[in-house]
Amino acid sequence: MDFKNIGIGELISKRVNELEVDIPRIINFLKCSEEEVQEMYNAESLDTNLLLRWSKLLEYDFFRIYTQHLILFSPPASLSMKQNQPVKKSEVLPGFRKKIYTQEIIDFILELIETKAKTKLQIINEYNIPKTTLYKWIEKYKK
Repeated sequence: MDFKNIGIGELISKRVNELEVDIPRIINFLKCSEEEVQEMYNAESLDTNLLLRWSKLLEYDFFRIYTQHLILFSPPASLSMKQNQPVKKSEVLPGFRKKIYTQEIIDFILELIETKAKTKLQIINEYNIPKTTLYKWIEKYKK
């Protein structure tokens, strides 16, 4: 899974094939035409309401893919757009915890190490994963 370049339409298409969902059911559920469904399969991104409907239909949280992208590729939560200035806490939006690692993220990181695509130091620096956390994963999930 490439968490950096997300082609959501392709992922939806794969899930539809896995579940063997009939096109008439999709058309009925999404209230669209077959041509629109095909366009969605080719789309790089989709409207959030539409993605929510796909998630319900296919019983899969497609939003989690974007969350994993944020965990891996966003700057540390303590920095704002201007370097070294603390982020102001929002009084309206709920809090966002950056350090929530899913099993998919852990597997992705460990695969990078196993295939020697990245070194441990590169992973620590690029993804802001604490050294102790990385070594605990390696020890715990050793194959």
